[in-house]
Amino acid sequence: MDLNFTQEYEDFRQQVRGFLKDHKGHAPARTSRAVSGKARLAWQKILLEHGYAARTIPKEYGGYGAESDVLKSRIIAEEFAKAKTLGGITGQGINMLVPTLLELGTQEQREKYIAPTLRGEMVWCQGYSEPGAGSDLASLRTAAHIDGDDFVINGQKIWTSTAQFSDMMFCLVRTEPDAPKHQGISYLLLPMDTAGIEVRPLITMTGAAEFNEVFFTDVRVPTTNIVGKRGEGWMVANATLTHERGMLGNPDAALSRLNTIADIMLQETSSGAPLMDNAIYRDRLVTLQAEVYAMKFNGMRLTTNAKEKKSSGMAGLIVKLQGCELNHRLAALAIDVMGAYGVLYEDSPLLRDEGLWQTHYMFDLGLIIGGGSAQIQKNIISERGLGLPREPKVPKVPKGN
Repeated sequence: MDLNFTQEYEDFRQQVRGFLKDHKGHAPARTSRAVSGKARLAWQKILLEHGYAARTIPKEYGGYGAESDVLKSRIIAEEFAKAKTLGGITGQGINMLVPTLLELGTQEQREKYIAPTLRGEMVWCQGYSEPGAGSDLASLRTAAHIDGDDFVINGQKIWTSTAQFSDMMFCLVRTEPDAPKHQGISYLLLPMDTAGIEVRPLITMTGAAEFNEVFFTDVRVPTTNIVGKRGEGWMVANATLTHERGMLGNPDAALSRLNTIADIMLQETSSGAPLMDNAIYRDRLVTLQAEVYAMKFNGMRLTTNAKEKKSSGMAGLIVKLQGCELNHRLAALAIDVMGAYGVLYEDSPLLRDEGLWQTHYMFDLGLIIGGGSAQIQKNIISERGLGLPREPKVPKVPKGN
């Protein structure tokens, strides 16, 4: 097997390096978590124009319109990681909703929502989880009925990331109350400034309001804002969840973190020697490096399968579990190699990288739970991937016995 790149790909790598040399000065700091702001939007515009964001999204919807090429995508990711340069905007709109609309949305919905979302001008949140419907999402109770040309929504969502900053929400509601729970759900798009929507931020262990409660009181949304048909929202939701798992297990982000940690280990010293010379820390780094590269090659396999319209199979089922747990361990190593500085938080003048690694560590711990907990993911892998039997259900004991 010849693992060398052909001249076409070597030339492309030089092209990417040339772009970074000429433009990386316009990129926001990699410690920035903002999804908007003038600098972030200006950088996104540059990336879109040169094909380093939304590379394979059709031009008619605001993308670059390039053919899918797994090797070129990998070269872009590698060179941005080596240059320690922030890539394109990611998030629930770009990574989850856009591919869902490309697959299942109407032409009007694609034309209306995709381009501003790619530019970062339209920020989205995901209205899925409810107080009584988390892992068992199909038990959701937020309901909508039709009144004239509108759906009228009443209910509550929780753990809604970025809702306080979002312009739009893609939301699951029950529109067919008499249908089986998986068949009575619809997938709606709604503006967050609609009358009757109340957002209450929730402070998490990161110290920031990462999530929110969202309440709906007679919220009216046009019936044209449905993706798919009434009662088919579970199918649409699962398409979105597939893209969410890919986003949470992004190998490019893990590779970027790994490279940054290696730099920290070269800079930080113990007894006058770089931490890279410490066998224990170096062994931890190399172990994580092996996992990051395994994740990277699995991502290439998934991209190839998607291009060839093949099932991702087991390769797709492990992405979320592997990615979230690996990112948490990478953040843990970064904190450890910073020594005493690693325990600092918030506004300490000695804080490194603006507390990015401490935030990563706490936030990634939450992601191991959110988006489908690790335990749920293991059940999915065992049952759907390995064909193991489902856990038997305990018969309900009649009341009064």
